[in-house]
Amino acid sequence: MQVFKFGGASVKDANSVRNVGEIVKGFAQEKLLIVISAMGKTTNMLERLTHAYVEQTGKAKQIFDEFKTYHENIIQELIEDIQPNGFDDIENTFIELECLIGGNPEGSYDFNYDQIVSFGEIVSTKIVSIYLNQTNVKNRWVDARNFIHTDANYREGRVDWEKTSSLIHNKLKPLIEKQIIITQGFIGNSNNNNTTTLGREGSDYSAAIFAYALEASSQTIWKDVTGVLNADPKRFKDTTNIEFLTYNEAIELAYYGATVIHPKTIQPLQSKNIPLFVKSFIDPKAKGTLVSNQIHDSIQTPMFIIKDKQALVSISSKDFSFIVEENLSKIFEFFATHNIKTNLMQNSAISFSACVDFDLLKLKHLQATLSAQFIVKVNSDCELFTARNIQENQGIEYLKGKKILLEQRTRSSAQFVVSDKEN
Repeated sequence: MQVFKFGGASVKDANSVRNVGEIVKGFAQEKLLIVISAMGKTTNMLERLTHAYVEQTGKAKQIFDEFKTYHENIIQELIEDIQPNGFDDIENTFIELECLIGGNPEGSYDFNYDQIVSFGEIVSTKIVSIYLNQTNVKNRWVDARNFIHTDANYREGRVDWEKTSSLIHNKLKPLIEKQIIITQGFIGNSNNNNTTTLGREGSDYSAAIFAYALEASSQTIWKDVTGVLNADPKRFKDTTNIEFLTYNEAIELAYYGATVIHPKTIQPLQSKNIPLFVKSFIDPKAKGTLVSNQIHDSIQTPMFIIKDKQALVSISSKDFSFIVEENLSKIFEFFATHNIKTNLMQNSAISFSACVDFDLLKLKHLQATLSAQFIVKVNSDCELFTARNIQENQGIEYLKGKKILLEQRTRSSAQFVVSDKEN
C-alpha cells in the first residue's frame, strides 16, 4: 500500500491534471491513497478572501469570483476529454463557499481562515477525482476531515493520533484495498466538528499521517524538481540532486526552510521506518531522492537553503535586569501565546533575538505584548540563509550585497539572518 502526494504545482492547470492522470495510470493496479493540495496558488487567493471577509473590505465577492473562474477554466479545458456534465457536482461546493462569505464573520480570524481556505483542497480533489474516473482510472473521493482529527487550534491543528489512527486503519484502509482513494491534504476536523488546517504547506504532513496509520510501504511526494536538491536552482548555479538522505538530515533541512519537504512530515514516517521518495512529476522516471534510515555519502554534500519572508525580533531589557536570568521564560511564553515559532535564536545576558516567519498580524500583537516590559525592535523583509556541510566560507558569496543582522555557526552549519543593505 502506497501513499502519493501531489502539490499545487502538479495540478495548477488542465494539462497538469492530465499529467497526474498519466502518472497514476502506471499504478492503477496498486493499493494507492492519493493526497492532493489546492490547485496552483489557490491557497494565496483564499487567504485574500479570508481577509476581505473578516475585515469586511467589500472585496470578498470579487475574490470569490476569481476563485470560481480559475477552477471553471480548468474544468472547461478538461471537458474536452470527458462528458460535459461530469463536473456538475462541484457547483454545489462553490455555492457553499459563496453562502459562507455572504454572512457575517463569527469567531476568531484563525477559525474563519480554516473554514474558507479549506475549500481549495475540496475543489481540487473533486476535479481530479472526477477527471480520473472518466478517463478510466477508477477511484473514490473521500473527505480527509472524516479521518484526520485535531484539537481546535485553528491554522495549526494538533493531531489526535489515537483517534485519527483508529479511523484510518479501521474505516479507510478497507476502502483502499478495493480501489484508489483520492483525498485532501492540509485539512482536518476539530473535536467540536469544525474544519481545521495543519499549518501552511501542510499537505506533505497529511500524507505522512495517512502513511503512518496505514503502515504504508512507502510515501512519494511528486514535485516539479528532480528530487531534493542541494540548493534552489533559481538562486544557485550547478545544483545537484541528493539521491539519499537520512530521516534526521531531512528533518534538519525542512526545519531550516527547504521547501521540498514540510518539517512535520518526517517523524511519523521515521517512527515506522516508512521510506519517503521525492520524485519529479515532470520526469517520473528520474531517480529522485530516497529518505530512509540508511546512511550514504551523499549526506555530506554542501547544501544551501534560503527561507524567505522572515523577521528578526530583537528584545532587550528596559532596566538593568538580565535577559537570561530573569526574563527568558517570559519571552518564550509570549512567543507561544501568539503562536510564533522561532527558526533561529540567539541570546546574551542583556538581549534576545529570534528569527521568525513574517506574519504582520501576529508580530503586531507580539510586539504590543513585549513592549510593556522590554525594548523591542522588529526587522522585516529578512531572509534566513543556511549553509550545511561546507568548508570555510564555501558558498558564502550569496551574502555579498546583503546586510548580516545575525550570524550563528555550529560544527556542521552556518546560519545568517540577512536583509538588503538599502533596508
